[in-house]
Order: sequence, then C-alpha cells, then structure tokens
Amino acid sequence: MSKLKQLAGQTAIYGISSILGRVINFLLLPLYIAYLSKEDLGSFTAIYAFIAFFNVIFTYGMETTFFRFSTGKGLDPQKVYNNVQSLVLTTSLSLGALLFLSAEQLSVWMEYPGKSHLFQWTAMILTIDAVLAIPYAKLRAENKSLKFALTKLLNILLNVGFNIFFIVVCRHVYQGDYLGFLQPFVGSFYHPEWGVDYILLSNLFANALIIPVLFFMSGKFSWQMDKSILGPMWHYALPLLFMGLAGVTNEVFSRFLFEYVLPENFYPGLTAREAGGIFGANFKLAIFMNLIIQAFKYAAEPFFFSQSEDKNSPQLYARVMHWFIIFCSVLMILVAVNLDIISKIILGNKGYQAGMDIVPMLLMGYLMLGVYFNLSIWFKITDRTIYSFYITFTGAVVTILVIFLMVPQYGYTGAAMSTLATYVIMSVMCYFFGQKYYPIPYKTANDIFYLVIAFGFSYLGFYIQLDSGVLTFLVHNLLPLLFLGLVVLMEREEIRQLKNRIRR
Repeated sequence: MSKLKQLAGQTAIYGISSILGRVINFLLLPLYIAYLSKEDLGSFTAIYAFIAFFNVIFTYGMETTFFRFSTGKGLDPQKVYNNVQSLVLTTSLSLGALLFLSAEQLSVWMEYPGKSHLFQWTAMILTIDAVLAIPYAKLRAENKSLKFALTKLLNILLNVGFNIFFIVVCRHVYQGDYLGFLQPFVGSFYHPEWGVDYILLSNLFANALIIPVLFFMSGKFSWQMDKSILGPMWHYALPLLFMGLAGVTNEVFSRFLFEYVLPENFYPGLTAREAGGIFGANFKLAIFMNLIIQAFKYAAEPFFFSQSEDKNSPQLYARVMHWFIIFCSVLMILVAVNLDIISKIILGNKGYQAGMDIVPMLLMGYLMLGVYFNLSIWFKITDRTIYSFYITFTGAVVTILVIFLMVPQYGYTGAAMSTLATYVIMSVMCYFFGQKYYPIPYKTANDIFYLVIAFGFSYLGFYIQLDSGVLTFLVHNLLPLLFLGLVVLMEREEIRQLKNRIRR
C-alpha cells in the first residue's frame, strides 16, 4: 500500500501541474475559434501532428533508455545523464539543421506555398524540445516532481502569454481598437494575415526561454560520449525508436491525414482543411483523458523501473492497472455525459459541434492507450523492446488502413474509429505477449467488464436528451454514480481491507 501511495502522490503532483497547465493551454482553443479561421485550425491540427511525429525521431527512445540505464544497470546516473544528453544534443542539432534547410520543400509538399517560415520554426521547436527532453527525464528519475511541474507550468504560461499578445493584443492595437499610441510600433512587425504562424512563433519563444531555467533546475552537465555506455543504450533504444514512430502514427495520423483523405465537399460548405479544423477541435475535447494518461506516465515510468527488482512487483503492477482502469472509467463517463455543457463553453456556436459525437470514442481510445502503457512494462524491464516494435507497427498499419477505408465513408467517425481500434489491438497483443514472457496476475475479466460498462454508459449519457435541461443534467450524472456503486459492490472486500488499514 505504501508503494501505491508513493505512485499516487507522484501522479498527483504531475497530474495537478499537467492538468492545470493543459487546462490553461486548452483555454487557447476558444481564443483560436474566436480569432482564427477554420482553415487556420486545420493547419494547426496538421502541423502539430507533424511535430508530434518528428518529436519521436529527434529523441529516438532516449528518455526511456535513460530511466533503464540510470536505475537498473548499476551505472553512475550522472555519467549516464552526461552521455545521453551529449548524444541527444548532437543528433537534435544535426536533424534540426537538416529540417530547417528543407523548409521550402516541406511547405510545397504539405500545401503551404510561400510559408517556408512555418517549417523553419517547426525545425527550431523540434530541436529545443529534444534538447530539453533528457533534463526533464532527469528530474523525473530523481523524483523532483515539483521542479518538473513548475518548469512545465512556466513553459505553458509563457506560451499562452505570447499567444494572447500576438493573436489578441497586437490585432486590436493594429486595428486601432485601443492603445493607439502603440499602433506604429505594432505595425512594424505585425502581420494581420497570419494565423497558425503566431501559434508556432509563440511556441518557439516559450520553449527558447525555458532552456536556461530547465538547465539550472536539472543540475550539472558535462560533455561525455563513452562508447562502452552508448553502445548498449543504442541497442536498447533502437526498437523504442521504431515503437515510437509507429506509436505516434497511431496517435496523430488521423489528424494529419484527415484533410488529405476526406473527399472534397464531404461536408457541405466546408473545405477538407476546414473540416480538419473541426475534427481537431473535437479531438481536443478528449484532452481530459489524455491529461490523466500523461500525468500517470510521468510518475509511473520511473516508478515501475524502480520496483522491477522486487519479487512482488507483478502483483503491484496488476493492482496499479486495476485501479487505473476504474479511475479512468469514471472520468470517461463524467466527461461524456457532460459534453453538451463542455462543448458550449469550449467550442462556442461556430459550427464546431458537428463532430462532437466522436468524443466518447476518442475518450475510450485514450483510456486504452493508458491500458497499453500499463501492459508495456513487461518488455521494458525484461529488455525485450523489440516486441514494442512488433506491436506498435501492427497498430500503425491498423491506423492507416482504418483511416483510408473509413474516413472517405464516415468522415469524423471513421477517423475516431482508427484511434480506438488501434489501441484495442495493441493492448490485446501486448497482454498476450506479456503473459508469455513476464506473467502478471491482472484481474482481466473484471477490468474488461468495467471498460465495456463505462463505454456503454458514456454513449448512453451522450445520447439521452430530455425536454428539461435540469432533468437531462441529473439523469446524465446519475450514470457515473451508478458506475461507482457498481465498483463499490465489486471491490467491497478490498475497500473493507483499506478501511481496516486506515483504522489501524
């Protein structure tokens, strides 16, 4: 129980900062909807999917490799950090320069003619993200969750501040709405036709300003590249690179490919890029589940590695999975049954609700991603990372097949289906391989039961609409209470044991 409390405490710190930060960042969506066009939101969705894909290439599994070699190989953690950071610095600067020089070709290939600066800034963002990745991992490995959280939060606040400055303040000053004495100054650099441009520029400025802060927080670093250390690391990391590429294909290709696969005039009155903007906006409503998964991942990865030598670790991993599923199932139902309220607050009344029925499916998809992350511990601690490639490559194939087959037929729903189908298949594969090489006593039947009931309750609450808004709200929120009642009934023995421990 003390170990579960430790994990819960770390997750809470990561979670509070992640949730607070992402909510602050999430509040930019109404700002984008108010000030930018659907086409700009479509560009935002596609370019950030591109960034997510290349982020994996720039870090190539070195975060997980750092955890493995700094905690489970008997090496000096500082020496491991020096070597990994030196290697990532070298490769990220080289890749960044290559991408920067290819910006013109990328702008043509992705149908942004005359916008090569977007991909120059993208190259710089990717380089900085990679340079910061290992210092962030070092803070997590050293259980300095508060420093990690504060640094992440500062980065998000800077990003939000720059977005508000460029998109809102500069626009109104340029138009003469207020602060007229600043109009000549703002007019010297402000481009009223820019939209997604300012989103990328804000991200770039915020990331650049966080470099000295994070380097100070993470402690000393000295350049060191020892082949005897980097050789085994590279052998461990290479399958993780391919796993990451396939994994990010699963996660972002539905958003990246959507506008290119959707037939023109599929949605009357919308271009494919504008429809992509609506899809991306609704995809963001699933952020609530993604926040929990991300916070759990920050805390769980170093925790799982630190417990790997304990003979009781399989039982611990099973309990973590079980209660993770219960918690996330409750969250999924709560979000799904209140989507009508959430969407009005976030999406407003500009036609973005057209794709809202995909959100429960996306929530379930993210929950299954969390399940997969729990299951994946077996190949990380047994050094069988090649299986991660097999599993995620299969997932990538499923993602692309479903997108190309379903999006032309079902639009938004087809894209959401790719997310859910991919993570379900990956979780099933990971479970069966894991039980063969590193058996963990999961409560499989109960866990599947909770997932099925939660998914059913989510769509049931989403589609129930009564004449009275108050009555609809009450009926909707009765469903998560019913689910909690079911949990109390099924987990009564463990709850009783927990009460006894608290009394003692």
